Amino acid sequence: MALDPESQRLIDLMAAANRPAWNTLSPQAARDLYLSLRPGAQGPRPAHVTVVDRTIPGPAGNLPVRIYRPTAAAADAKLPALVYAHGGGWVFGNLDSHDVLCAQLAIEAGIAVFHVDYRLAPEARFPGAFDDVVAALKWVAANGETVGIDPTRLAIGGDSAGGNLAAAASIWARDHGGPKLLMQLLAYPVTDAVARTESYRRYEDGYGLNAVTMEWFFDHYTPDKASRGDWRVSPLRAASLAGLPPALVVTAGYDPLRDEGRAYAWRLHQEGTQADLVEFGGMLHGFLSSPMLLHGARRGTTLCAAALREALVLRTQ
Repeated sequence: MALDPESQRLIDLMAAANRPAWNTLSPQAARDLYLSLRPGAQGPRPAHVTVVDRTIPGPAGNLPVRIYRPTAAAADAKLPALVYAHGGGWVFGNLDSHDVLCAQLAIEAGIAVFHVDYRLAPEARFPGAFDDVVAALKWVAANGETVGIDPTRLAIGGDSAGGNLAAAASIWARDHGGPKLLMQLLAYPVTDAVARTESYRRYEDGYGLNAVTMEWFFDHYTPDKASRGDWRVSPLRAASLAGLPPALVVTAGYDPLRDEGRAYAWRLHQEGTQADLVEFGGMLHGFLSSPMLLHGARRGTTLCAAALREALVLRTQ
C-alpha cells in the first residue's frame, strides 16, 4: 500500500521539528507538549454544536465530562449518545485534545457525545482509566435523561487507548448487566498488551507512533506486566467476544497497532458479533484527530459519524 502524501508531509514536519521523543519526557512534560500541538492539528471547534462541561461522580471523586449536542436538535429532545474515551496512551489527552472530533461526530451523526476525562497514568494506573469509563457509562445509563440523552440508545467508542477502554467497557457491560449498547466504535485500538504483531516490527519507528513509545505507555499504565493479559487491558485475550455490540473497527495502514485492530475485528466476526473493519491504508496512527492536516481525517470522521447515525438513529426509528 502507498503512504498518503499528506501523511508523508506530516512525517516530514515531525522530523523537521525535532521534538523530543515522548519516552524521554516526564508524563507531565509529554502532556504539555501534546496539548501544545493539538490546535494546529485539529483546528477550531466547528459551529452548530452546543457544549456543556460538568462533573459526574467517579470512583476517585468528581469525573469531568463534556457533552456535545448538535444545535439542530430541539433543546428538549432526548438524543441517542456516544460515550467517548479519548486516546493518548492512557498518559496524556483530555477533553480539549479531542474536542473537534467529538463535536464533528455529534454534528454529522445527529447525536449527543458524552466525552469522558478519565484519570491518567502513572498517577492513576490500571484499572483507573477503565473504572472511570465504566462509571461514566453507568451514569449515562441511569441519568442520561437529565442531560438530554436517551439511555436506551447508547454506543461507546474511543481511539487508540480510548478504543482499548471502549472495547473493554463493552465486554464489561455484556458480563455485568450494563446497558445494552447498540454499537462500539474502535479507532486504531490497543487490543493486546502482551504480544507484538508484524505491524509493530514493520512500523517500529518513523511513522509517528513507534514501538518504544508504546512500551513507555504500557510501563506507565500497567507496570505490573502480569496484569497485561487481563481482558480489561487486552480485550483480544478475553475468553469470549460473543454477544458484544456491533463494531466498527477503523485501522491505519502505517500504524504499529494495525494488526491487532485487524485481529480484534476478525475475532469479533468469528464469534458471531457483527463487525466492520475499515482500513485507511495511507494513514498514520491517530489520524482522525488531525483534520487540519489530513483529508483522510475528515473522510474517516464522516464514515464514523455515518455508522453511528445508522446504529443509533436510523435503525431505532
